[in-house]
Amino acid sequence: MNHNEISKLALKWLKRPASQKGHGCIVAANELRSGWDGEIPDAIGFRLSGNHVFSVVVEAKVSRSDFLADKAKNHRIEGGMGNYRYFICPEGLIKPNELPKGWGLLWVNSRGHIKAIEGAAAYLGGSYLLASEKLIEWKVESDAQREMWLLIRLLSRVGDANQMNEWIKESKRLASKYIAECEKLRTQNKELSLKLFAAKQLPVAA
Repeated sequence: MNHNEISKLALKWLKRPASQKGHGCIVAANELRSGWDGEIPDAIGFRLSGNHVFSVVVEAKVSRSDFLADKAKNHRIEGGMGNYRYFICPEGLIKPNELPKGWGLLWVNSRGHIKAIEGAAAYLGGSYLLASEKLIEWKVESDAQREMWLLIRLLSRVGDANQMNEWIKESKRLASKYIAECEKLRTQNKELSLKLFAAKQLPVAA
């Protein structure tokens, strides 16, 4: 697998629910700038959980040299983005004992299946209490300013956000209206079918 293929898998993984050992992000994107310079995460996701918001960054590595060079990047030294951080790589390329502090690890096998090896995600989908403890244990401070920059840029691609929201509300209203009309027609069709069946059972006059 190449870097682009693994990055796309990471994007899908970010949206996985906890039952499938994912963080259930409701917004996820890949290779977006977080400013005019600096960090460009391979994949990043955001989730609302109650009154809390958290971010998840996944960095794809397909070679040892790329992984070893990563630690020298300025945003790695200074902190960077993501309340939860993971490297994703082909199975066995990176070992758990090689990870920087605070980083989890995702392995991708030859069939494209992802397994959480290290990090909070490795404990999701099992005991709720254990998962909650690990989510607290693995959470780190993130560069909120760059994350906000990235989200605003992402939202700007939608166009007029308020107009889009109005379109969504109108679409939902029309959908509800048409569903109600279809249900009404279904009921009428059932009644007519019963009447037709009953009419066919009547004896024919001599």
